[in-house]
Amino acid sequence: MKRKKSRKEKIKDFVKARYGELAKEDENKATCSCCGGKSLLEQAQAIGYSVKELKQIPESAIMGLGCGNPVALASLKEGEKVLDLGSGGGIDVFLAANKVGDEGWVIGVDMTEEMIKKAKDNAKKSGYRNVEFRLGEIENLPVEDNSVDVVISNCVINLSVDKLKVFKESYRALKPNGRMMISDIVTEKDLPDEVRKSFPAWAECIGGALKKRDYLSAIKKAGFEKITIVSESTFSEPDLSEKIKGKIKSIKVEAYKPRE
Repeated sequence: MKRKKSRKEKIKDFVKARYGELAKEDENKATCSCCGGKSLLEQAQAIGYSVKELKQIPESAIMGLGCGNPVALASLKEGEKVLDLGSGGGIDVFLAANKVGDEGWVIGVDMTEEMIKKAKDNAKKSGYRNVEFRLGEIENLPVEDNSVDVVISNCVINLSVDKLKVFKESYRALKPNGRMMISDIVTEKDLPDEVRKSFPAWAECIGGALKKRDYLSAIKKAGFEKITIVSESTFSEPDLSEKIKGKIKSIKVEAYKPRE
């Protein structure tokens, strides 16, 4: 008898399928309610990417997904090793690769085979030699302990059904005194049950969002120190339901793994 899937498993399957579809769609159609603007370039600029940055990376890596630009705030240095959680088409991986240079290395992890293929194709076509993309889940990262200097993520952790595990895995992967810089969606107040239970709302970065205090608490519980909200803003897309307008925040958080 086939085992019945849990709700968490069903959510993960739905999100995985949705982003797999986005990876295969014509890039002019890729969209997500995490993002603002009309065209993909406008969406990217609206959440913090500069025109100069966007011109320096493969165009097909710009998919209109995300809620910030974690690379801009991560203060990356040449030679550093960076891990991107939920790397999608590779936009933040390529931006980070430009920052860390030939002596650095950037790893993108994504759970969808379609996104990994798209990102690898983008890297090959543009001649990137300091990046790699690994298929895997951010709750069980395919990286060694104490192996990266920086963890970045852009509007992906809210999609996870086990955010504490994601933060614990990020902590495990970081070297002592390594840092995490993430952009994500959180809430200020409780969301309606119908939003929490909606699989499409999960895939659109809303349904799985934690309250801000719970999100920060999970980061602390994972072991991180010096946890700072670098910036935050109210998420006010015009197509948001009246029931959740004013309750959604886009935040950028920095945190450090303690020195040994």
